[in-house]
Amino acid sequence: MDPVGTARCRRALICFFLLCSFLLAETPSQHSTEQARQLFEQQRWQEIVQLAETTPAHSPDFDYYYGSALARLQRWEQAREVFAAGQEAAPQDKRFPQELAGVAFKQKQYSRAVKELKRASRLAPDDPYTNDFLGTIFYLRHNYEAAVKYWNPAGKPQIAEIRSEPATHLDPVILDRAFAFAPASVLRMNELLATADRLDALEIYPSWQIDLAAREDGRFDAVFRNYEKNGLGKNKWMAIARMFRGLPSQTIDPEYFNIGGKGINFTSKYRFDAQKRRILAGISMPLFGSARQRVQFGMDLRDENWALRASSKGVAPLLGATKLKRQAFSATYTNIPSGWWNWSAGVEFSHRDFRDVELGSALDPVLLLTGNQLKQTVRLGADLLRLPEKRLFLRGELTSQAGRIWSSPSHGFEKLQASAALNWYPQAEGDDYHVQEQVWYGRGWGTLPFDELTFLGIGGDNQLWLRGHIATRDGKKGTGPLGRNYFLSNWEMDKNIYQWKMVTVKAGPFLDTGRITDPLPGLGSQKWLVDMGPQVKVKYMNFGVNISYGRDLRNGHGGIYFAVTR
Repeated sequence: MDPVGTARCRRALICFFLLCSFLLAETPSQHSTEQARQLFEQQRWQEIVQLAETTPAHSPDFDYYYGSALARLQRWEQAREVFAAGQEAAPQDKRFPQELAGVAFKQKQYSRAVKELKRASRLAPDDPYTNDFLGTIFYLRHNYEAAVKYWNPAGKPQIAEIRSEPATHLDPVILDRAFAFAPASVLRMNELLATADRLDALEIYPSWQIDLAAREDGRFDAVFRNYEKNGLGKNKWMAIARMFRGLPSQTIDPEYFNIGGKGINFTSKYRFDAQKRRILAGISMPLFGSARQRVQFGMDLRDENWALRASSKGVAPLLGATKLKRQAFSATYTNIPSGWWNWSAGVEFSHRDFRDVELGSALDPVLLLTGNQLKQTVRLGADLLRLPEKRLFLRGELTSQAGRIWSSPSHGFEKLQASAALNWYPQAEGDDYHVQEQVWYGRGWGTLPFDELTFLGIGGDNQLWLRGHIATRDGKKGTGPLGRNYFLSNWEMDKNIYQWKMVTVKAGPFLDTGRITDPLPGLGSQKWLVDMGPQVKVKYMNFGVNISYGRDLRNGHGGIYFAVTR
C-alpha cells in the first residue's frame, strides 16, 4: 500500500505544479501586447507593424497599438480596418470610436468622424477628449453654436477680444450690453443665445453673425460681422428704395433707424389704397440703455371696406359688408432674461366704429360693437428643442390677450394663441436647403368685436397665410375664412438657385393646411383647407420679395401673390 500511495501523491503533485505553471505563464498574445505597448511608448511605429505581421492572434489592446501605429504612418484605410476589428472585439471601449473618428478626420470625412465621436460619447458622456474633438469639428464647419456646446464642459472657448466688422454706429455702451459675454471669459451657450436675441431685438441688424477667430495662444476673438440699418439708409438710393418698396401695394414706408446712435427706431406705413387706408407708426428703444429690455409705442389708424365672400374669384355672393374705422394706441415692454426664453407685456387702447353695414348671412349685430376698448397682452417665447449639431431648432410661443369694450352694455373677451416654429438645415454647412414648419392654434372666448376676429389667407395685413386663398377681392378685405378658433400649418422648403454677392434667390414648394371655426353659423371655413404650390424668394441686403403661386386643392382656385419683406 505504501508504494502505491506514494506514486499517487507524486502524480497529484506533478499535476498541481503543471497547472500552476500554466496559469502563471504569459500567453503569446499577452506577450505581444506588452511588446507593442513598449514600442508604442517609444514611438517605434514600423516595428509595431512588423510585430503585428508575425502575431497570429490580436487582443483588443494590441489592435489599439497596431491601429495607432498605422495611423502615425498615414496608412489610413488599414488603420480603420484594425480599429474596426478592435471595436468589434471590445464594443464598450471608447478608444476605438475615438481613433476611428481621428482616421476619418484626417481623411476629411467629417460626418463619419462625428458619427464615431457620438458613439464614443454614449460610452463616456463626460470624456473631455471626445467633447473637445466634437467641438473642433463643428468649429471647422462654422457651426459655432454646436462647437460652444461641446467645448463648454472643457472650459472652452476662451474669448480674448470682441470686435465689430465693420464698426457700427450704435452707442458702444448699448452694443456692449447686447453682448451677454465679455472678454477674458469663457463663452457659454446661454450667453451666446442671449446675445443673439438681444441683437435681434435692437431691430437694426437684419443680417449678422458672430464668428470665432482662433488665436495662436489658443483663445478666440469674437467677431461681430453685421449689416446695419442706420438713419434713412447708406445713401439716397437706399433710402428711396426702402421708403417706396411697397408702392405695388399702394404703400410707402417712412423709416429711420438708430436715431442718435441710441438704438431708437421709428417705423411707419402709409397705405393710400381707397379700400383699405391705413396709417401705422411706432417708435422703439432700449430701456435705460440696455439691449436686454426694450419698450415700443405704436399707433394704428385704419379705414377699411370689408365685403365678406366665400372666394376671391368666380361667383361668390356677398355675405355681409361694413366700413371699419379703428384707432389704436399701444405700449409694449419686452424682456430677454435668458437665451432660452423671453417675454413681453403690452396694453392697447382702441376705438372702433362700423358704418355702411349690410348684415347679410355672415355678420351678426353682436360682432359690431362700437366704442372704446382696453386690451392687455402677455407673450412668452421659449426654445422647445435645440440641436445645433443637427442644425434643427424648435421654438414655441404662447400669447394671451384679454380685453373689454365699453359698448352698451360692455363686453369682455379672451384670446389665446399657441405657436411652434421648426427650422432645419439638412446640410452640415450653409443654407443651400432650408426646411420650415410653423403651426398655430388659437381660441377665443367671450364677445369679440369684428376687428378682433382672425382670418386665414394671404394679403390684407394677415400673418396666418393660406397661400391659395387671396384674402381680398376688388381691393376689399373679407374673402379669407373668418372666425375665432383656428388651426394652421405652414410647411415650406427652400433651395438656393442663384447667389451673387448680396443677391440670393431661393425657390421651393409649400404646403398649407388650416381650418377656422366660430359659434356664429355664418363664419368659419366649415371644412379643412389645403393649399400648395411653388414660391420664389429674392433677397438683396435687407430687402426681400416673395412670389408665390398657391392653389386651393378643394375648389381648384389659385392665385399669384407678391409680398415685400424687410
